[in-house]
Amino acid sequence: MSTTTGPARQHLPWWVAGDTNAFFGLGFNVMVNVLVLSGLCLGVVHLPGSDVFGVILPAMGIQLLIGNLYYTYLARRLARREGRTDVCAMPYGPSVPHMFIVVFVIMLPTYLATKNPVQAWAAGLAWCFIIGVIVLIGAFVGPYIRRFTPRAAMLGTLAGISIAFISMRPAAQMWEAAWIALPVLVIILVGFFTDLKLPGNIPVGLAALLVGTAIAWAGGYMNPADVGAAAQNIAISLPTLNLDLLLDGLAQVSPLLATAIPLGIYNFTEGMSNVESAAAAGDSYNLRSVLLADGAGAVVGSMLGSPFPPAVYIGHPGWKSAGGRSSYSMASGVVIALLCFLGMFALLGAVLPTPAIVPILLYIGLLIGAQAFQAVPKAHAVAVVIAIIPNIAAWAQGYMDNALAAAGTSAQRVGYDAIAQSGTVYEGTALLGGGAVLAGLVLGSITAFIIDRSFLWAAGYALAGAALSFVGLIHGVQVEWNANGQVALGYLFAGVVLVLFALLAPKTAGPEGDGTPAPEPVAADAKAAT
Repeated sequence: MSTTTGPARQHLPWWVAGDTNAFFGLGFNVMVNVLVLSGLCLGVVHLPGSDVFGVILPAMGIQLLIGNLYYTYLARRLARREGRTDVCAMPYGPSVPHMFIVVFVIMLPTYLATKNPVQAWAAGLAWCFIIGVIVLIGAFVGPYIRRFTPRAAMLGTLAGISIAFISMRPAAQMWEAAWIALPVLVIILVGFFTDLKLPGNIPVGLAALLVGTAIAWAGGYMNPADVGAAAQNIAISLPTLNLDLLLDGLAQVSPLLATAIPLGIYNFTEGMSNVESAAAAGDSYNLRSVLLADGAGAVVGSMLGSPFPPAVYIGHPGWKSAGGRSSYSMASGVVIALLCFLGMFALLGAVLPTPAIVPILLYIGLLIGAQAFQAVPKAHAVAVVIAIIPNIAAWAQGYMDNALAAAGTSAQRVGYDAIAQSGTVYEGTALLGGGAVLAGLVLGSITAFIIDRSFLWAAGYALAGAALSFVGLIHGVQVEWNANGQVALGYLFAGVVLVLFALLAPKTAGPEGDGTPAPEPVAADAKAAT
């Protein structure tokens, strides 16, 4: 007699208490990012508020609504397939690094050259479209890369992103108003890292925001006049196709390829690492499904008028540990979309203090950084660290460039030798941080395979590093032939040395003495995806 067991009998609730915690956390995270990108469009590119709140944000709302609904569907499908109720959906929102890159590298130079914010906007749309196409291509390449890349390399480069680009800016913003932010951070740390419950089971994220907002308003940090001014921007705006703007941008597409190609590769590499991070936390998603969603989101958004590519977010383990399951992502997408359609973001920016919101980003950075060391073999800790370093270099270069730009100059004008005399190694930092995500993946893989005495595999990644640096996809300023010959030569020589080690010690290389890589935990459906 047969009985029905497993997924068929598994009750899968649509909402659990932990979803509320994760919803507030992810929702505030995305809300901050939408506020930032709105400010960049208004203050840097000088787009009219009617275009920002009436076109770009509604397009962003559609991106986030569709993407988060899709990730909720993937989570529930995975939960049913494996007969579990603890599956956590992947978080999704506008890609934070790309927000700044498209504004400062694509849109601002176009605006300065043409004095036309709409033309700058069109260039941003074309750039976003190209990013989406590259990620769609990466959906078919990424699963193979993931299969043969050590987990330490993928989680290490992800930790580098979380430490440098997710944690450092919020931490600095917090210390500018520590009297508001530190109480908020303490509430988040207690609520998410201990088993203590707040009175009335109030969600941790909501409690932290309310406390921080109350302190800020009581202490005079906020300006009531800003609320009245922001309320004037409230208006219902629904997304519409803006193909004419996109086509105008694509007509001048060639200058955009130098940044779009490496950053498209960055997007699918980061997405690959995020899927590996989720697998380390117990939820093994199909990588191809995730990357297809990211690429499609960028393409659709560019057609509707958003120059900001969306992406699966760092932070799945954080929201899972906060109790998030399948529906918190959907709820955040629905709420953020409604706020975009109703033109509420200017008002939210005037009501909610930034120091009360950004500590949630620091929490995510702490958790991802810790996971990189906890979810890999202990011996691979060194590989995690070396994978982190290029992202720190990229962050440091960005800070130096921004400071020099504020002074009306640049590193090139000052001169690398003059900067070096102050004790700052600018040129080496810039080279190390070029294509940071991909560079961290290569360096982390070489190190992990060396630790496992899999010298031929390490040599293979060294040769890949030589090829990638030769064309500027890593350790380069732009994509071009012979972008950085001396770095490429360094990787090539390193590969030769590793081949010699493999020849000298063939019987001790690899777990079986044949130079094969040590087995690592790889998601089952990562293999199925290929």
